[in-house]
Amino acid sequence: MQNLLAGIHSNRWAFLWDALTTISMRLCAAALILVVGWWVARRVARSLNRLLASQSRMDATLRPVICDTCLWSIRVVSIIGALSQLGIQTASIVAVLGAAGLAIGLALQGTMQNIAAGIMLLLLRPFKVGDSIEAGTGTVAGTVEEISLFTTRLTKSDGICEYVPNSALWSNSIRNYNRNPTRRLDLEVEISVRDDVDQALAALRNLAIADPRVLPKPAPQVMVARFDDSTVVLNIRVWATIDAFWDMRWDLARQVRQTLNDAQCGLPVRTRELHIVQNNDRDESAATRATAAPQTAMQ
Repeated sequence: MQNLLAGIHSNRWAFLWDALTTISMRLCAAALILVVGWWVARRVARSLNRLLASQSRMDATLRPVICDTCLWSIRVVSIIGALSQLGIQTASIVAVLGAAGLAIGLALQGTMQNIAAGIMLLLLRPFKVGDSIEAGTGTVAGTVEEISLFTTRLTKSDGICEYVPNSALWSNSIRNYNRNPTRRLDLEVEISVRDDVDQALAALRNLAIADPRVLPKPAPQVMVARFDDSTVVLNIRVWATIDAFWDMRWDLARQVRQTLNDAQCGLPVRTRELHIVQNNDRDESAATRATAAPQTAMQ
């Protein structure tokens, strides 16, 4: 063995030493990049988590998603840097990762769309937990219970739980009934055309003003909406806070009838007049033609 080692030329020993030194330095550099990258990623994620936690507008569901995305982005960059130190071509790795990401994105197109919609809902916050919303044509409606990356959990008015994909909410118009502090009520009432319209308007206006839940500004309005068959349709338009809206709506609907009775305005009875017009001249000429036709046939 000693003779074999002695037979190796000194230049070859220098080459081996240089190669081992280079490989060792590259391994140390790659390990150092990984360690520093992991440490930086963890520190940045923690700092970002504390920063987002201090923001009152940041939803709790979105905070870990942003932190994890930042954490693994830095780690992926560290891994690519470490591989480049080892002499591995990172361009091919990036191309493979891009192709894999494209294939996964195409396979999970609907899921990725829900994730993107969930992130937009959490960022822009068109509604929050506890809001009563309605989306699209009214097929999706309820109280928001939870907002996640894939679905939004609603509780419908009949107590049934419904999970709605985020893409279905984001791609339609969203009506938030709790965003504004006040809301308008339009209540239609019918009276007969024979009743005193001015007296009915005054009685309904006094009813609206007397309710403490009706806001003074904008002022309550009572107007004639339209005329139907033998009826006059009146409209009561008042404003109330969202907390007292539904109780006020049911109470006003119950008190309207008694108020109109006190104002001597009864329930409208829909009537329809039918006029029958007879033309004697046309009837006689038709009978003459009917009797003349058989005589012509006999001849």
